[in-house]
Amino acid sequence: QVQLVESGGCLVQPGGSLRLSCAASESIFSFNAMGWYRQAPGKERGLVAAITSGGRRNYADSVKGRFTISRDNDKNTVYLQMNRLKPEDTAVYYCNAERTFDHYWGQGTQVTVSS
Repeated sequence: QVQLVESGGCLVQPGGSLRLSCAASESIFSFNAMGWYRQAPGKERGLVAAITSGGRRNYADSVKGRFTISRDNDKNTVYLQMNRLKPEDTAVYYCNAERTFDHYWGQGTQVTVSS
């Protein structure tokens, strides 16, 4: 069973930065893509950023230029660097790993942007 463990969520002030980590129990190259999703109260879960096994990156319009997804192949870990955070970035952030017929999710990590 694939396990994804997120970490790094916390309370941060507007304009601040935060880095989330997602450690996978298997080689990240075994997945077609890995990504970060987020869900705010009363809203649907949506894609924030994703990176394919070939290294192609995709971002939600709302985070382009502020967030960066990256990976460390040796550590089987995917990161989400979040800069210039806004209150509307407040949400539970979930790591996702995708194979052709399966999706795997982490337990989520809370990010709160507030003064």
